[in-house]
Amino acid sequence: MKTRTLQKDKVNIITLGCSKNMVDSEVLSGQLKANDIDVVHESGKRDHNIVVVNTCGFIDKAKEESINTILDQVDLKKKGKLDKVYVTGCLSERYRGDLEQEIPEVDAWFGTMELPLILKKFDADYKSELIGERLLSTPSHYAYLKIAEGCNRTCSFCAIPLMRGGHVSKPIEELVQEAEKLVRSGVKEIMLIAQELTYYGLDLYKKRRLADLMNALADVKGLEWIRLHYAYPTKFPMEILEVMKQRDNICNYLDMPLQHIADPMLKAMKRQITRQEILDLVKSIREQVPGICLRTTLIAGFPGETLEDVEDVKRFLEEVRFDRVGVFTYSHEEGTSAHDLEDNIPAEEKERRAQDIMETQQEISLEKNQEKVGKVFRVIVDKKESGRYLARTEFDSVEVDNEVIINTDRRLKPGEFVNVKITKAFDYDLEGEIV
Repeated sequence: MKTRTLQKDKVNIITLGCSKNMVDSEVLSGQLKANDIDVVHESGKRDHNIVVVNTCGFIDKAKEESINTILDQVDLKKKGKLDKVYVTGCLSERYRGDLEQEIPEVDAWFGTMELPLILKKFDADYKSELIGERLLSTPSHYAYLKIAEGCNRTCSFCAIPLMRGGHVSKPIEELVQEAEKLVRSGVKEIMLIAQELTYYGLDLYKKRRLADLMNALADVKGLEWIRLHYAYPTKFPMEILEVMKQRDNICNYLDMPLQHIADPMLKAMKRQITRQEILDLVKSIREQVPGICLRTTLIAGFPGETLEDVEDVKRFLEEVRFDRVGVFTYSHEEGTSAHDLEDNIPAEEKERRAQDIMETQQEISLEKNQEKVGKVFRVIVDKKESGRYLARTEFDSVEVDNEVIINTDRRLKPGEFVNVKITKAFDYDLEGEIV
C-alpha cells in the first residue's frame, strides 16, 4: 500500500474555460472545505492526491485543452503520483459517454449540475446553508457573481444550452446574501455574469428584473464596483441604464457580445436583430449613459461569411468605435443548428480574418487611450509585477481589458483605490502616476 493513501486527502481543482466555470469550482471548493476536506486551486506543489478537472467544451481549442489536461492528470495517476482523477464541467456533460470509453483511467465523470454527486465521492454532504460560501480562486478584492445558469437563446453557433440547459435565474435575495458574504471576505468589486444577463428574472418573476437586482446589489455596503458582463442585444432592457446612471458603484461599463454586424450573418446566426437595430441600440445606450465603456465580441469565419461581410465588420467598428473588442474564430459544433451548414472557410483564413478585424480595433484602441493622457482616473490596484503596480479603471474588466501601469515608490495594496494621472498611452494599456 502506498503511504500516500494513509494520509488525509487533499484535492486540487483545475479550472478551464470561462468565469462561470471558475465560480462552479469555487463553490465546490467551499463545500469541500466545509466538509473538512483539504482543497486548493491549481496547485503546483504536487502535494495533493486527488484532482478534479473542471472542463470547458465550448469550442475546439477549449475542448483540446481540456482533453490534454485530463490526459496529463491520468498520466500522473499511472505514475502513482495521484490516487484519483475526477472530471466535471461542460466537456464532461457533453461527451461523457465517449470519454468514458476513451479515457477509462478517469475515476468518475460528472455533468455541469452534479455538484452533490461529486461531493458523495468524498463522503461529503451538500450543505444548502452554505449559499454564497466560496473559496475564491481570484485575488481577494474581486469576484465573479453568477446570477443565472443556462440559456434559452437559440443562436445557431452556440452549444451552451446543450451543456448548461435552459435559463435558470437565482433569486435576488440569494444573490444579495452572496454579495454580502463576498464583501465581508474582502471583495470590493463584483462582476455579474451569466450566459445572458438581460434575460434575468423572466423565469422566476415573469418579467426582466436585472435593474431591480442591480439596485439591490448597489445597496450592499462596502461594494465599491459592480460590473455587467454578457448582455444580449435583442430586447435589451433599457431600464438598467437608468440604474447605472443613478448608482455610483455600478461601473459605466457594459459587455454586450454582438457576434457579427452583417445582416446575412446575423440572420444565419439566429441573433434576432439587424445591423440597423444594433446601431440604434448602441446610440441609445451612449445617449443615456454618456461616457459608458462598451465592450463586444465578434466571430470571424462563420459558414458563408464573405470578404465583404468582413469589410462590413471593419466599417462598423470604425463607425461605432467600441472601447473594447474581442474576436473569436468560428468553431463548427455538433448539435448546433449551424452544424448543418458547410464549414467552408479554412482555419487559416478564419485566423486571418480575425487578425484583420483586430488590427482595425487596435488603431481605435490606441486613439481612445491617447485621449486619456493628462486625465485623472480612479483605479483599483490588482497586483505588483516586475517592480510596478498594475491597476484598472472602472472601464476595464479583469484579464480581458486594459491595465494601468503605475510606477511609484509608494507601497500599494491589492484592492486599494488610488487616483492616477495618465502620462502614456499604448494600444491596450495606459501608464500613469499617483496624484
